[in-house]
Amino acid sequence: AGGRHHFNDDRSEGKVMSLRNLPITLFVGAGIFLMWLVVALCGPLLAGTDPNALNFDALLQRPNVSHLFGTDHLGRDILTRVIYAARIDIWMGFAGVLPALMIGTLFGLMAGYFGGVVEAILMRVTDITMAFPFFVLVLAIVAVLGPGLTNFFIAIATVGWVSYARLIRAEVLVVKNAEYVLAAKILGYHPLFIAFRHVLPNVLAPIIVYAMTDAVLVILLGASLGFLGLGVQPPTAEWGVMIANGQPYVIEAWWICLFPGLATVILGLGFALLGDGLAKHLRITN
Repeated sequence: AGGRHHFNDDRSEGKVMSLRNLPITLFVGAGIFLMWLVVALCGPLLAGTDPNALNFDALLQRPNVSHLFGTDHLGRDILTRVIYAARIDIWMGFAGVLPALMIGTLFGLMAGYFGGVVEAILMRVTDITMAFPFFVLVLAIVAVLGPGLTNFFIAIATVGWVSYARLIRAEVLVVKNAEYVLAAKILGYHPLFIAFRHVLPNVLAPIIVYAMTDAVLVILLGASLGFLGLGVQPPTAEWGVMIANGQPYVIEAWWICLFPGLATVILGLGFALLGDGLAKHLRITN
């Protein structure tokens, strides 16, 4: 019994040591992201009021006890709108990245593993897409399809997959000559089975790290399009839209732009630190 107890102590000590070895940026980034996730999920229950509720008796009020973040030009509570907007902006970060990640991973895996004509066609399409500035191309697609969150996701998926494809292809070119892949070929497994079962799981780590950084860009892009009137449409609460609404009052009512702007920066910082921490951790463990 004594030996078993000593073994459990060693295991728990190893877990503590492993946690201590994790980069501090990983903890900070995860903390910021979890904070915003809690705000997005539980905040509306605590806020209680309608984010679009008009109050013409409280126009452009400074931050006070009744309205901690002040009110806008229509008397809407800024704190309530920032809380409700967190749901949309976090959703933009995930839903904007996921389709591009899946398409780019598939194309990069096929190009890197099979090579030949498949690689030539997919990489030429990638090069053509990357020849255009990312923001300009997204802006053009949204302008053609029309403003709105759905068209924003379509534009991101149409353009954003190229970076994932190039990254996955580079990783696959290294992994496909590994011994376990060659052994699977000798055993007669189907090429698609080898690609998805043996190659893909071993190239996902860098793509996950890149996706965290890409989520920051997608959130900022969504806020920028909202500011330009091509993203989420008023009166829906979204940080970019809120900043655009406060632009005419930026001198006398600075709080309208300040708080949604800070929210965008803090959420983006959380994703950036999370990606940086994962990159450092994977580099250490590998």
